[in-house]
Amino acid sequence: MHATLIAEDFAGMWSQGRGLAERVGFSWEKQPIFMRKGDVWQCLPARLWPSPLKRVEPLVLSPKTDVIISLGGRGGIIGAALGKQHGLPVIQVQNPRTTLKPYAVVIAHHHDQLEGKNVFLTRTALHGVTEDVLKQAQLQWKAIIRTDEKPVLGVLLGGSNGRFRFGVSEAAHIAQQLGHFIRQRNVSCVITPSRRTSPEALRVLKTELEPLGGRFLEGTGQNNPYMGLLACSDMLAVTMDSVSMISEAVATSLPVGILPLSGRSKRISYFIKMLEKQGRVHSFSADLPLETAERLDDTSLAAEEIRRYMKL
Repeated sequence: MHATLIAEDFAGMWSQGRGLAERVGFSWEKQPIFMRKGDVWQCLPARLWPSPLKRVEPLVLSPKTDVIISLGGRGGIIGAALGKQHGLPVIQVQNPRTTLKPYAVVIAHHHDQLEGKNVFLTRTALHGVTEDVLKQAQLQWKAIIRTDEKPVLGVLLGGSNGRFRFGVSEAAHIAQQLGHFIRQRNVSCVITPSRRTSPEALRVLKTELEPLGGRFLEGTGQNNPYMGLLACSDMLAVTMDSVSMISEAVATSLPVGILPLSGRSKRISYFIKMLEKQGRVHSFSADLPLETAERLDDTSLAAEEIRRYMKL
């Protein structure tokens, strides 16, 4: 079966949609949502848009599409409209913040606290981090990331969003924490930023950490070191702004420390506290344990639910 992914053009969205589609066994393609320029409705939540498909640039579904996987708020509204237009089932990933009736299955997080006959709850965000993927990444990245005998601290950086701020002052605080960890634990520190990491914040981190041996790896596509850090590190530090990054980190067996940022999100705080209670993440400090931990992978459970619904 073939799935078309409908979402705003964010890496985290595609990672979740791709991960689910591939675990179910769907072939897939993606259709990013772009707002029509000058549309006056874009300042309102998508659930309030009249004629949603008129609010975005035209989307053309492949004739081989059997199912739509919509992601996020805007993705959910547009996916539901496309499903109705083409008579296709719609699988919604994340809380659509609207009625759940248009969706065959809604895959949401426990911290969304959704209820309904078509709702399947997961502890973590969906992703494509499997043992096979990690093995392949290790083959590609081990020689680059592990350059000496020291344990490797892999650092995954997000960026500012509507809930958290990752500016110069936050970067200075994180650099201080990482620097202390490097000195106390005698580790090799390898850092990768995301597209959301500001150049100013990255400059602060490089200024403070490169003299301590910190290395910064960047790249896109096959040259993106992100999966390599998941595969080759001994421990991970992740900024608190991204449920997707934290979910992918805990899908490994590595200990995970959460780096603080300015701001707040009730939803993300609930998510992190849940993982802390399970002993799966910790506030980042020099006391971060080295012991391996349980891999949390609810994507496979979500895929089983989709296969059950689709009678695959």
